[in-house]
Amino acid sequence: MKLWNTRKGLFLTVGQKVYPVPEPGLDALIRIDELQEYLESILRQGSVDEQLEMEDLLAPIENQEVWAAGVTYYRSRDARMEESREAGGGSFYDRVYTAERPELFFKATASRVVGPGQPVRIRRDANWSVPEPEWTLLINPRGQIIGCTIGNDMSSRDIEGENPLYLPQAKVYQGSCALGPSILLTPEPLPASTRIDLGVERGGEIVFAGSTSLAELRRSPASLVEYLFRENLFPNGVFLMTGTGIVPADDFTLLHGDVVRIRIEGLGELANPVQCG
Repeated sequence: MKLWNTRKGLFLTVGQKVYPVPEPGLDALIRIDELQEYLESILRQGSVDEQLEMEDLLAPIENQEVWAAGVTYYRSRDARMEESREAGGGSFYDRVYTAERPELFFKATASRVVGPGQPVRIRRDANWSVPEPEWTLLINPRGQIIGCTIGNDMSSRDIEGENPLYLPQAKVYQGSCALGPSILLTPEPLPASTRIDLGVERGGEIVFAGSTSLAELRRSPASLVEYLFRENLFPNGVFLMTGTGIVPADDFTLLHGDVVRIRIEGLGELANPVQCG
């Protein structure tokens, strides 16, 4: 089943059937101990005659933080090494790819996250910006994976490449993260064969397209979650982006007016226009 956050409230869908969720927001729902049993009780109350319209969809987030894992795909390792080579940081990314401890970093507060159809932003002081399509986990306050969604980890590659210590500026800014369109509520990970596709449209034409699969993800979701919850508390739960395996060529950058489309099998499509400044 999928959970949708809308201007009219929370809804569950199973196939074409729509079920209203009584909780006022995601925070309260995530804190429920026996979530799957509670969701089943909502389904037993019956569906309603409700259409979920695109213009009513919001980012599926309330007061959760968004964190991200880096260099979890070999393609990401290569790209990060190349962009930071002149700054002397190339070997850092090679070492973290094979290290026991993963790279984890803070990505966004809810106020910096946009939903489906809303514009993601590129920084005014960046010259090389790319989308990063990521399978994104939803984890409850007890460290249990309860669902997943599509994430776009917008990145300013020239800023991070200039100096790895600039990563927070390259990654964390208003409109730097998109989530949606819904949350697939399941404690089970998606199959390793799950395909991830990225497309960028410019003036109605595809200017970049790439794909990967979760089979290329080097680290297990359980391992990433375990490290994230070491010495950290998330009373409202947390989203964890698991890294990207699709990196455009070095001569590609997003432009104002582009449209980014990310598709993950079983999760649907997250589409966002691009805005500069």
